[in-house]
Amino acid sequence: MSLTPDLLDEIELLNLFDLNTTQGGLKVHHDAGEQKIAAAKRLFDKGMTTQDDGGYLTDRGVETAEHVQLLVGMLQADS
Repeated sequence: MSLTPDLLDEIELLNLFDLNTTQGGLKVHHDAGEQKIAAAKRLFDKGMTTQDDGGYLTDRGVETAEHVQLLVGMLQADS
């Protein structure tokens, strides 16, 4: 499995969520760029967010974002 640009856009969005609070959502504005808007829609379609333009993480989204943020942190640890 390769990391496609679509997958990387989804990972980038998941990495932006603040996992320290359930009150922290994201809003992907209409001028954010087609790739980010499409990534937000795909995350919603996969059941990871509550809105197709971001919103809050679902339980599945929280679990996925935790893994994403852990991986990104591990890869950046030696930078």
